Amino acid sequence: MTEINKKIENLINDNEVCLFMKGTPDSPQCGFSMAVSNVLKHLKVNFKGVNVLDDQNLRQGIKDYSDWPTIPQLYVKKEFIGGSDIVKEMFEKGELKKLFEEKKII
Repeated sequence: MTEINKKIENLINDNEVCLFMKGTPDSPQCGFSMAVSNVLKHLKVNFKGVNVLDDQNLRQGIKDYSDWPTIPQLYVKKEFIGGSDIVKEMFEKGELKKLFEEKKII
């Protein structure tokens, strides 16, 4: 396992809700990252925002790790949920809130 994969696994394992994003929750650097961050804030979910722009290896590493080509990426209790479109769709259908309730996060 590569060093970057270990770092990614530690972040996912250490944080119930982990969002790999461009920028930070307080200062997102792209609209998609802002959208997912805002959904989580709206649901009052505590989450760890990981800025992939700080580390090029991490930016590519998370794409390889999840086999998902885009950022942001949301993990909940070690499970990959998806990117911006999936999170927004789940939120609109009420599925995201249900997921957090089932996983005892809200």
